[in-house]
Amino acid sequence: MQIAAAAKRVAVLGIKTEKQAGQPAYYVPQYLHGAGVEVVPVPVFYPEVTEILGRQVFRRLADIPGPPVDIVDVFRKPSDLPPHLEDILAAKPKTVWLQSGITHPEFEAALAAAGIQVVADRCLLVEHQAAVREGRL
Repeated sequence: MQIAAAAKRVAVLGIKTEKQAGQPAYYVPQYLHGAGVEVVPVPVFYPEVTEILGRQVFRRLADIPGPPVDIVDVFRKPSDLPPHLEDILAAKPKTVWLQSGITHPEFEAALAAAGIQVVADRCLLVEHQAAVREGRL
């Protein structure tokens, strides 16, 4: 998928900390970071944490400075998505990527109506690795 191959800056909503290294919400962004993608951590929990993967933590997507992110990679249960809609719309990412097993038709429709591309129920790590294998990176 070209979206995964083209991403240079990815905000990870719901990222876990190093203490949860065995969970996808940590090892997927860790892989991206190792592959040279700028990862911007946006944890939902862990209020005491100020850095993840050596990068400054932000509590809201709209507070991330600099150029817009290419992808907001979401690690949240479908039922937890609606409260994040306003923040995502304010951040204006190119794409919102809902990880494997995550879909929410109404949430996805609201993003699409705002001109934000949505990828649902796909793993960004798997798609990025496929781009590497196929020589698209």
